[in-house]
Amino acid sequence: MAVRDLTGGDHFSGVLLVRSSQTRETKAGKPFLKIELGDKTGSIKANVWDSTPELEALYKPGAAVQVSAGVEEHEKFGRSLKISDAIPAAEGDYDPNDLLDGPPTPAAKMESDLRELIDSVKQPHLRQVLEEVLGPESETWPIYRDAPAAKRFHQAYQHGLLEHCLTVSQSVSNVAGNFPGIDRDLAVTGALLHDIGKLEAYTTDPASIDFTVDGRLQGEIPLGYFRIRTLINQIDGFPPELNRGLCHIILSHHGRLEHGSPVLPLTREATLVHMMDHLGGQLGSFDRLEKSLAPGSAWSDYDTAIGGGAWFPAAESPN
Repeated sequence: MAVRDLTGGDHFSGVLLVRSSQTRETKAGKPFLKIELGDKTGSIKANVWDSTPELEALYKPGAAVQVSAGVEEHEKFGRSLKISDAIPAAEGDYDPNDLLDGPPTPAAKMESDLRELIDSVKQPHLRQVLEEVLGPESETWPIYRDAPAAKRFHQAYQHGLLEHCLTVSQSVSNVAGNFPGIDRDLAVTGALLHDIGKLEAYTTDPASIDFTVDGRLQGEIPLGYFRIRTLINQIDGFPPELNRGLCHIILSHHGRLEHGSPVLPLTREATLVHMMDHLGGQLGSFDRLEKSLAPGSAWSDYDTAIGGGAWFPAAESPN
């Protein structure tokens, strides 16, 4: 039974992936594990009312665990598992493709579309930056291709960053010609590179995506800005205005100070990239929520990314 199909009163027996595991304390000061388990259709929380080295090893993030549990449903806190038994899952007992989510488009097709988009950038200095970072022989390309776009909210899976940056860049390219005064090459380059800091901000294991030390201490925007600014400084004759414009897109793409950008978007190109990035992230959240819907259900649970429950009328069972 898939995680999205579980409801209160069900009994679950199968293999799940440990998404996260944290040691907490009860009010009485006794340690316990707060864990999140899941498959490619969704996640579900559980508390393990004990914390021993053996249990911490069993529920290590990224581990596959054979679980026997009852499903409880709370009006406020939603679904959770009450685990009665759990052991490490042996290779061959499960298909990893059942546990790991991924993009709907094959990575090879997305790479082909990205190469086509890069070829459309004619400004030579911007093209050089793109080739240095995303060229097929570059050191960073395999990391960019395989990286997740986020820890949780949208495209939090292998190739998620490629999917997100590609769709944002394609949208920027399509919209740029509809408004006067936009430097299309600059906007597309900024869109392809706006999340480049995530190469250092997130871990690479698709089974257990988390922040790196640098991701926590510095953040993906400063990391991305530093990477691109350092590269630009090594390119002879890079136009100062393009330097400012490209770096500004990276610094401002979250759109608001309280969302992590140190500056607001103050150019046409930065505004366009921010808007398409926000749209891509929000719609990516809808994709995630739709995958987790139980059959016949039209409403998702409350989700912090969109500020409510999402409605999918096409999924609703007819009366």
